[in-house]
Amino acid sequence: MKISLAKRSREGKLALLALGLGLVAVTGDPYGGGAVTINAQELVTMVEKEVDHVTVQELADWIIRKRSDYRLIDVRDAESFRTYYIPGAENVPVSQLIDYPLARNERIVLYSDGGTHAAQAWFLLRARGYAGAKILLNGLEEWKDQILFPTLPEAPTPDQMAALRRAREISAFFGGQPRNGGAEAAAFAMPQVDAPAAGPAPAARKKKEGC
Repeated sequence: MKISLAKRSREGKLALLALGLGLVAVTGDPYGGGAVTINAQELVTMVEKEVDHVTVQELADWIIRKRSDYRLIDVRDAESFRTYYIPGAENVPVSQLIDYPLARNERIVLYSDGGTHAAQAWFLLRARGYAGAKILLNGLEEWKDQILFPTLPEAPTPDQMAALRRAREISAFFGGQPRNGGAEAAAFAMPQVDAPAAGPAPAARKKKEGC
């Protein structure tokens, strides 16, 4: 059974963070390449408040809008990457991350199948001063479930119709297919890895209330 970082309990996430802190405390840098600087309290606060992640819905919207102010890093192995990757992703296994040309002021979104390897990559980058590093919440599994193959109700209410239309548009944009009932995402063939040329209009942003 796969367990992503976001699906862990708060205690489990903090335990993973503590393990990473202990590893660096003992070795200095688990992947070599010089000293690291760690603000343990800052990392703990980020984990507790869950400000260290980007949702798959946010990422899909960024891709549709053709935003270019972030780097999407797939930390899986090369074979898995060739099978399927999220459009715009760069394949950088965790072991190669230190030597990869990333700027410390960039927004970096990391993902793997679930969350464990992405969490390791996030910790490594944060420990080395990459303040913009974030994790794709629940990784590629969530991308499949919510973006490529979203589950649609068989008898939607009138209030659900607009959201369902949007879900269908986004799924089609990325080469996916909505599913009904109890169908599993794994039963559907993964789409081609080439990013589509055009897609639905970006979702309207709500205005913030108050001052």
